[in-house]
Amino acid sequence: MPENAQLLMLGSFPPPKERWCMEFFYPNPQNDMWRIMGQIFFGDKTHFERPGTKAGKKAFNREEIISFCEAKGISIFDTAQAVIRLQGNAADEHLEIVEPTDIAALLQQIPSCHDICCTGGKAAQTLAETLHCAMPKVGEYTETNFADRTIRFWRMPSSSRAYPLSLDKKAAAYRRMFETIGML
Repeated sequence: MPENAQLLMLGSFPPPKERWCMEFFYPNPQNDMWRIMGQIFFGDKTHFERPGTKAGKKAFNREEIISFCEAKGISIFDTAQAVIRLQGNAADEHLEIVEPTDIAALLQQIPSCHDICCTGGKAAQTLAETLHCAMPKVGEYTETNFADRTIRFWRMPSSSRAYPLSLDKKAAAYRRMFETIGML
């Protein structure tokens, strides 16, 4: 949670640990979040990738990702602290949120943050319930007051490859958000 964070990115909950390639957010090498960020900020979707240690499998460079987030003022967390996996996978439709994250407490740690983006449908639904506001359309935002500040609540396309949108179109939606916030 960089103190200078202007943006809080929220996913729903990490996938089962056997799918991780690093100890950080969006750890599944099949998830496109770090490819989206590489495409937007470096013009290279492979910017955050590094060769894996198991039979050439792809992995992400955790240290470079953390440095990037700190430098850009991007804070990342999940909308849930505890879930029940109804089918043993990370699909949003198979997650039952048992304990939502205390978003107000997160925002206290990042006083310059006025933008929250959700990176999937379950995360957006959970945040809309927390903020007591309508859920925006994918790629758009709604403004609301929460925790003594005005918040732009962005609903972004899921970075999961299961979400039926090309990497280029996902990156274009995220680019518009970063441009609107003034981070690009």
